[in-house]
Amino acid sequence: MRTALLQSSGRPGSTAENLKVLDEAAGRAAAAGAALLVTSELFLTGYAIGDDIGALAEPADGDAADAVAEITGRHGLAIAYGYPERAGERVHNSVQLISADGTRLANYRKTHLFGCFERDHFTPGEQPVVQAELNGVTVGLMICYDVEFPENVRAHALAGTDLLLVPTAQMHPFQFVAESVVPVRAFENQMYVAYVNRVGHEGEFEFVGLSVLAGPDGIARARAGHAEELVLADADPAFLAASRETNPYLRDRRPGLYGALA
Repeated sequence: MRTALLQSSGRPGSTAENLKVLDEAAGRAAAAGAALLVTSELFLTGYAIGDDIGALAEPADGDAADAVAEITGRHGLAIAYGYPERAGERVHNSVQLISADGTRLANYRKTHLFGCFERDHFTPGEQPVVQAELNGVTVGLMICYDVEFPENVRAHALAGTDLLLVPTAQMHPFQFVAESVVPVRAFENQMYVAYVNRVGHEGEFEFVGLSVLAGPDGIARARAGHAEELVLADADPAFLAASRETNPYLRDRRPGLYGALA
């Protein structure tokens, strides 16, 4: 399944402008044969926008979701996008996957919040594994800091995730996560991992780019640089099946020894 990674910070503070950026990127991705487009964390609103996060937050079935569904239908590809989700009095840092026919397939709320900024503005989610079937591929959802906890990704592996989508807002000086941690997560859990970052300066943060689609062999199928970029690579189910057959990690686990982890 050809997957497009939209490495962009969009236009912080403007959902309308970010929907335009998404529409244009979806057109380019579809023209290149992509079946799925993945954005960065909080793409629809911007990340470092302070209290505007709450003002711009929408429910999972709100106007922004309808607009994204219209984009998927017009271009014929699925989209996973980061956004602040309004759920009653709470706001979650979320990612939603919408299919090419406009169906809302899955919605995930970030479970591990990073730093004071996120803890001040968001409520953490409580469901670690959220999945959907897309074109015969089991797609899992996660956000940024979540992937740095090996237990999180292993839970997805045990649940059968083939392609893990990770919108992120990875900042300096933690670029080693994109460079090293993410490919290792893909290898040790035998899955594809699409890690899609923001770029440039935003408030007090400097986002480092380096978005990557890593394969189950730990090798990057596509790697972005430090600027806004749309990169594409294939998540190949046949290669994944062969890799799982030869890599013994999941078969050689001894769960009875791991009780202390909980």
